Amino acid sequence: MTRWTLAVLLAVPALSATAETIYRCTDASGGTLISNTRVDKSCKAVPVPPDSSMPGSRARPGGAAGNASPAGFPKVQEDTQKARDTDRKRILEQELAGEQRSLDQAQRELADQESLRGRDGSAAALDRVQPYRDRVAQHERNIIAIQKELSGLR
Repeated sequence: MTRWTLAVLLAVPALSATAETIYRCTDASGGTLISNTRVDKSCKAVPVPPDSSMPGSRARPGGAAGNASPAGFPKVQEDTQKARDTDRKRILEQELAGEQRSLDQAQRELADQESLRGRDGSAAALDRVQPYRDRVAQHERNIIAIQKELSGLR
């Protein structure tokens, strides 16, 4: 039992060392083969740096601690910040209202184009309608983005 354990203990480092050896072999026609085993005498060992990967760091449970201002960073008074937040919210709400109006207009234009396409089901008619669909989709994405921005306000 002791011999077997000793053999295993000696074999494990040897196996890990061979697993890290990579060979680059060049054949007669100039082709290159990269392998973890030496195929013939033309193979040369390529140095492989040791695995230096480290597991990713975990987020700190505080959350806000990572967003702390550096020392000496100017602080904004609370009432000034509230005024800025209020202005930002007002601007985003105006953008949302404008984007909703644009979406309504784009949907009306799309409906008009699709009613014309109903008479003409050709590929050209489908191609003509696609920019209207794209415009509607763009306004919908903009509305979602603005709503997401508004939900993140204080």
